[in-house]
Amino acid sequence: MQISESKRLFAHAKNFIPGGVNSPVRAFRAVGGDPIFIKRADGAFIYDEDDNAYIELINSWGPMILGHNHPMIREAVIAAMDNGTSFGAPTAREVEIAELIVSMVPSVEKVRMVNSGTEATMSAIRVARGYTGRDKFIKMEGHYHGHGDSFLIAAGSGAITMGHPDSPGVTEGTAKDTLLAPYNDLEAIERLVEANRGEIAALILEPVPGNMGLTLPLPGYLAGLREICTREGIILIFDEVMTGFRLAKGGAQELFGVTPDMTTLGKIIGGGMPVGAYGGKKEIMEFVSPAGPVYQAGTLSGNPIAMAAGLTMLNYLNSHPEVYTRLNEIGMQIASGMASINHRFGHDFTINQLGSMYSLFFTEDAVTDFESAKKSDTLLFGKYFQAMLHRGIYLAPSQYESLFLSTALTDDLVGKILQAHEESIKEILS
Repeated sequence: MQISESKRLFAHAKNFIPGGVNSPVRAFRAVGGDPIFIKRADGAFIYDEDDNAYIELINSWGPMILGHNHPMIREAVIAAMDNGTSFGAPTAREVEIAELIVSMVPSVEKVRMVNSGTEATMSAIRVARGYTGRDKFIKMEGHYHGHGDSFLIAAGSGAITMGHPDSPGVTEGTAKDTLLAPYNDLEAIERLVEANRGEIAALILEPVPGNMGLTLPLPGYLAGLREICTREGIILIFDEVMTGFRLAKGGAQELFGVTPDMTTLGKIIGGGMPVGAYGGKKEIMEFVSPAGPVYQAGTLSGNPIAMAAGLTMLNYLNSHPEVYTRLNEIGMQIASGMASINHRFGHDFTINQLGSMYSLFFTEDAVTDFESAKKSDTLLFGKYFQAMLHRGIYLAPSQYESLFLSTALTDDLVGKILQAHEESIKEILS
């Protein structure tokens, strides 16, 4: 039997790259088997090194709202490259895209470009600390804000307990300033505030978490956080690296009508190119160097290729509201279709869906926070992942990752996804 090119590449890669991959989830350890190496992508499809085609429901973890390799984005990148790939100096497009972001995102009055979502969240916390003169911040259990030291903290024995490092290399000193709370629990936040009054600089969360599987805020939760933070002088930060420009033009904050003090954004503002940004109220952002004392810099920040792609993407989304109507339709078609299929097989597995994001949890209990997400049968998910992959559907290789849909999914392709789901559910439950 001839070995696949992906298997050969993975075996070879492990000689030179830790674990053979450049980001851990790509290793397929949560679902079994070896990762598939991708050669190209177009529209709703990705193609591996053996030229097998898959309908893809990750879309580079969110930014490919219009599908892969969109001609409009590709042409913008090619045109920008004619003038060079990096200057390390200001460009007109940086100003244009900054102005556009300010016009689209309710909380953003000024914005700073960086190179990734991780850079954006690290920088936002630093600015919040500098602005308030406080050291501690609150994060939610199960929320992912990149691999910055302060964010790699696991929960302690209770909501008021100090966090402990969740990765070697993260010091106890770093961990002591990170406070943890369960998502969707306002009382836990009140207890943290009471125990640390006057010491908390910021509260950061994914308003709609996608990194413990898609989990939705309970009614009044985001507004309650806004009220607490306003009362206590705490900077409320929405991490919209996933949800920004995807759930609505102005992100989750527009959708739910709750305006944070600061917002972090990711690859969508680069049309999928490496880019991130953080922004917020003018008086807070004026603390960023060179306007203020909080230092943050980057040679590639606002690089001309990413700015060209992002400006093209955001201009399109800003002028085509029908994109969001279509994304919502696709999301509801898939979620309702899967729920109906699951029910016919006697299993009402939980499906959380909002717009073009959804997660299928292999539990029949409601999933509203990290603890309830962990009730999912991850072994069954692994079998489901492989069954869907065998039928040409490429999912995120983890139970705890949201899926992201694109406008490249036609009704016919949605039908194929649902057919594959039905066959896969039948297979893994038999």
